[in-house]
Amino acid sequence: MELDKTNSINNILEENRIFPPSQEFSSQANISSNDDLISIKEKAKRDPNVFWDSLAKSELEWFESYKTVLDKTNRPFFKWFKEGKINISYNCLDRHIKNGIGDKTALIWEGEPGDCKKFSYKELLVEVCRTANALKSLGVKKGDLICIYMPMIPEAMIAMLACARVGAPHSVVFGGFSSESLKDRLVDGNAKFVITADGGYRKDKIIELKKAVDAAIESGAHEVVEKVIVVKRTQKEIPMKGGRDVWWHELLSDQDDWCEAEVMNSEDRLFILYTSGSTGKPKGVVHTTAGYNLWSHITFKWVFDIKDDDIYWCTADVGWITGHSYIVYGPLSNGATTLMYEGVPRPSNLGAFWEIVQKYKVSIFYTAPTAIRAFMKFGREIPDKYNLSSLRLLGTVGEPINPEAWVWYRNVIGKDKCPIVDTWWQTETGGIMVSPIPGAVSTKPGSATLPLPGIEIEIVSRDGNKVKQNEGGYLIIKKPWPGMMRTIHGNPERYVKNYWEYIPQKDQENVYFAGDGARIDDDGYLWIMGRVDDVVSVSGHRLGTMEIESALVSHKSVAEAAVVGKKDDVKGEAIVAFISLEKDCKTSQDLIVELKNHVVKEIGIIARPEKIIISEALPKTRSGKIMRRILRSLAAGEEISGDISTLEDSSVLETLKENS
Repeated sequence: MELDKTNSINNILEENRIFPPSQEFSSQANISSNDDLISIKEKAKRDPNVFWDSLAKSELEWFESYKTVLDKTNRPFFKWFKEGKINISYNCLDRHIKNGIGDKTALIWEGEPGDCKKFSYKELLVEVCRTANALKSLGVKKGDLICIYMPMIPEAMIAMLACARVGAPHSVVFGGFSSESLKDRLVDGNAKFVITADGGYRKDKIIELKKAVDAAIESGAHEVVEKVIVVKRTQKEIPMKGGRDVWWHELLSDQDDWCEAEVMNSEDRLFILYTSGSTGKPKGVVHTTAGYNLWSHITFKWVFDIKDDDIYWCTADVGWITGHSYIVYGPLSNGATTLMYEGVPRPSNLGAFWEIVQKYKVSIFYTAPTAIRAFMKFGREIPDKYNLSSLRLLGTVGEPINPEAWVWYRNVIGKDKCPIVDTWWQTETGGIMVSPIPGAVSTKPGSATLPLPGIEIEIVSRDGNKVKQNEGGYLIIKKPWPGMMRTIHGNPERYVKNYWEYIPQKDQENVYFAGDGARIDDDGYLWIMGRVDDVVSVSGHRLGTMEIESALVSHKSVAEAAVVGKKDDVKGEAIVAFISLEKDCKTSQDLIVELKNHVVKEIGIIARPEKIIISEALPKTRSGKIMRRILRSLAAGEEISGDISTLEDSSVLETLKENS
């Protein structure tokens, strides 16, 4: 194909397979046709304020109604549902009990060792109230930031909802983060209270969480942290500091079962969630109460086509935005049954996920492309052992999915009957922005398809001009939406600069830049081409690495691929590919040549990797994302610098260094 040398990003991968929703699925779907979806989108476009007003009033319960739907007077610091009074804990719990579904299962939980619990909405409310009263007894006041550093146990969800109930914003820190990373977040947020556990189970090991909290406090957070509440999960003996540390079970033992939900203003902080930066300090993304409640609620309802009897499971961790929006707040606000699992697939149980699906008859399954590629590598014989017939809808989240992984997921896990909702969104957006509506939209492997109602997306060049169809560029969002972040904690200047001033707009108000490269095809479908940081410039042609990775993964021998650029005196940058092979495949020089030729065949000579490095595994964060920053350093022969505390397995680095 012909390539240009403009400041856009070249589209180099073609994918033409189309999968319409089945008649059977569409006939029972909440949004059952493309015409219905277009009608909703037209309403949103015609008068956004009327559209959001109608949804806010019909989908949420308010203590006092708002006076202004959207206040733009201090853009980009938008305010939604101004002067409204609401509480998200009330919307997730109390109103469902009031509406007669208090006995419905709210939460199914299974621990990695096999212990399990279920909570009805009534039972969950009691636990949340007792925890809320416990927090108050320790001196927690409305507005105090509480850090939650927990394994995937019910108490993590209960703690989040209790914080929301008393008006104390939470900062959930993923339990895999190091003590140093935890310290930075405690200090930056000025978190006076920490809720943690003695430890948690992950891959048949105990992760010592309280030990990390102690280390974080000793190394600098002692100036801010006043109290530490500890859940007894593993029974492992741990030191408890008198006057500061208190056991969760002892604290809750004599608390009242009822706690009135605090009346919150729409724009009161609900939580801060830190995004890991590849360099520099992580950003504390601030989300507020009402807009986030509506957006996590309505996107969950639209995208997952939720029914009263669904068993819904998102495999993320509550330490990430996916866990916030689609394990806790979105499902519970809709009165759904949400499943939480402490464990992950591991050598001792490669079929752990399918075992859970079979055991609880999961109907909606939402996971990351990284996990799907790992399942492919393990082989289909593992999922084929289990009864997955309860599944009716599959989802992916976290990064773009390679077309071959998408097709495998549909075929092997979904048995060719489950639609796939490939969702694009960010910590900053609060909830899903682009996704198929499963009963209405035909899907294409690897495409997130179409923006949701009320979301206006455009692809532009670096200087802000709209690019042509099928031409890659920078993804911008042109209009505000309720779930958007409000600022970066303690750094509003960075918020404006990073998100609203990066892409210039001639004679227009500034637009939100998502940080991703993308293209829109002839059908209006969106294709994410990866972070703009992951663009390589070969002989003046700017290529998105995601497409080269997809070409490599489409080869039968390749399980996973990550592509980076390396400085080249002639070409500007050369392409370096790191790959792991399918089981039973052996490394050889012939295979490397074959893979290079395969990329040429799939894409063209411009995308031919200069070098291919084969490794058993790629460096990933504990949330499953490939750490391309590390690979860029390895490709360049540089020392690895910056924070690597989120790295899942540090031994991978040594292997890669030897092979590079």
